[in-house]
Amino acid sequence: MNGHYMDQFTYAERATDWRGNNNIADSIFRQMVAGNLIRVPRYLVMSAGTGWHLRHAGRYIRYQGYDTELVVVDPENSVFYDYYQQRDPSVTAQCSSKIEGIGRPRAEPSFIPSVIDSMMRVPDAASVATVQWLEVVLGRKVGGSTGTNVWGALQLAKQMREKGETGSIVTLLCDSGERYLNTYFDPEWVAANIGDISHYSAQLAGIR
Repeated sequence: MNGHYMDQFTYAERATDWRGNNNIADSIFRQMVAGNLIRVPRYLVMSAGTGWHLRHAGRYIRYQGYDTELVVVDPENSVFYDYYQQRDPSVTAQCSSKIEGIGRPRAEPSFIPSVIDSMMRVPDAASVATVQWLEVVLGRKVGGSTGTNVWGALQLAKQMREKGETGSIVTLLCDSGERYLNTYFDPEWVAANIGDISHYSAQLAGIR
């Protein structure tokens, strides 16, 4: 077909200087200061697409000496979680993630497990339930990867509450949900492609 593969993964982490002010991690910590919030969050929760944002964040946290744990959430049918657990870069999945924008069927070169403190696998049903819950809470639609991020952050908040711990948790709202009206916001599509999300919706409805 005479096509060309545009590789956005292998050298993605070299696109910006992770030590400077041109990266997500630096922006997050600057906003915490500007908003008079807790200066150093207990957790930074992110999901992996190419992996380069994670690499920047993990390096930046360590470079600055912050006592922040980088927690990475991964959807179903993604190998990043397995790669992190097994440290086997050859691991693959048979199909792709249904949470658009994150998760990969193979371990990308820009995903570096050593800069991550822990990982959490998030069921797709939990991600989609969180997407729909956030529309009620925020008054705006968000995408599936935001649902994955926020579900992970909520699990960490629950753990902190149970242990009597205090602190802040930071995560990211990714893309707008307007492009997912026919998928994550369509009950028929969700039932056919994700399954029953009522269990997770009930948990979210009980959050105080």
